Amino acid sequence: MTNEIQRVEKARQLKDRANEHFKKQEYTKAIDLYTEAINLDGTVSQYFGNRSISYLKTECFGCALEDATKAIELDRTYIKGYYRRAAAYMALGKFKHALKDFETVIKARPKDKDAKLKCDECSKIVKRIAFEKAISVDDCKKSISESIDLGSIAVEDDYQGPKFDEHITAEFMQQLQIAFKQGTKLHRKYAYKIILGVKDLFVNLPSLVNVNIPDDSKFTVCGDIHGQFFDLLHIFDLNGFPSEENPYLFNGDFVDRGSFSVECILTLFGYKLLYPNHFHMSRGNHESQNMNQMYGFEGEVKSKYSIQMYELFAEVFNLLPLAHCLNDKVLVMHGGLFSNDSVTIEDIKAVDRNRQPPDEGIMCELLWSDPMPNYGRAPSKRGVGVQFGPDVTETFCKMNKLKYIIRSHEVKAEGYEVAHNGKCITVFSAPNYCDTMGNKGAFITFRGPDLEPNFMTYSEVPHPNVKPMAYANSLFNFM
Repeated sequence: MTNEIQRVEKARQLKDRANEHFKKQEYTKAIDLYTEAINLDGTVSQYFGNRSISYLKTECFGCALEDATKAIELDRTYIKGYYRRAAAYMALGKFKHALKDFETVIKARPKDKDAKLKCDECSKIVKRIAFEKAISVDDCKKSISESIDLGSIAVEDDYQGPKFDEHITAEFMQQLQIAFKQGTKLHRKYAYKIILGVKDLFVNLPSLVNVNIPDDSKFTVCGDIHGQFFDLLHIFDLNGFPSEENPYLFNGDFVDRGSFSVECILTLFGYKLLYPNHFHMSRGNHESQNMNQMYGFEGEVKSKYSIQMYELFAEVFNLLPLAHCLNDKVLVMHGGLFSNDSVTIEDIKAVDRNRQPPDEGIMCELLWSDPMPNYGRAPSKRGVGVQFGPDVTETFCKMNKLKYIIRSHEVKAEGYEVAHNGKCITVFSAPNYCDTMGNKGAFITFRGPDLEPNFMTYSEVPHPNVKPMAYANSLFNFM
């Protein structure tokens, strides 16, 4: 009996220590301690509930869903469990399931105004999705771009921001970045011109783009930016502005979470227009409507411009390439590898990408998968995609005659990580992610002949006092 009491008390102490790490936003340390507490005493719903919210904070939505469900199984009256499971469901785009959990909360707490508001908002999303599905006809989708008449958009006489006529220039791009840095909004006419211009470029690209890097030419790969505009400018300060002599590839997740996503995406799209053959962009899992609804990009565009402009962005995001292959030696994608060993470079080229990301298959896994240290494959901690081991990477590279792969998608303390015997590199370019994670950012440079990676790391730079997630859906604020 004494041992039992000691075990339970030890678990409680571990939980308390984990709570302290959680308050300091040290979520990985909190997860480790909650796990130790659960291993000692797996009967306490709060331990699973607390670990669930920690997983939510680190975007491990599959694990968060599993823990919230376990917490509810242990205690059907544990209301936080329903809240957290609803958050996980929403992050995974399962709004009907989230709505059921909100309804459960309201039944238990009929006077909870916050729960009622969230339930009503979630219900609206479910109804809107059902309506859009009912009226959609796959073979005659209406293009937002076709409904925009640039000629009818007047530029007011008092507009003092950057302008361009037929073609973007390097001078315009410099003026644009200065204006954004000063908090000036680009006139909607020029924003529309940039978005419509890159749409015409992306629609003609394949799902996998082959990139040739000449001998002795420098090439740079950047990872997630996530709306951290001032850190994006810092990359250019450190590494030089994009040009034909200084080409870049940005590897997805340009938007969401950070509250300067509009400035980031218009800058990146502007450079794509200026240097179409020397500035490359891959789609990330956050270039999708579900993510944008929850993590802020949709709300930011609606706040700074209009819902029509967001819908145009969503249309263009569907056209972003899914991967790039550098000199036939290095494959770059946002997420990772696949649930079977038969996938080839040609299979990736053949993917029909002009759609919202599916829940499974090659496109899904390119955007969502993660490496793991263990051999083989495992279900994704995110609830989407797979986890793949060093043997999977080795087999894929050997079959497709690749030196290694580069991916992004995950925060790393140093901004990058070399794994799987050097054959799987992660690069993440948003330092101090969400103003909380304390990580460095990084980018990779290399030259044509050997493509040996060189890593540049850096810390965050100051930005205006606008918090991350400032435009996020209010449904996600209860985490």
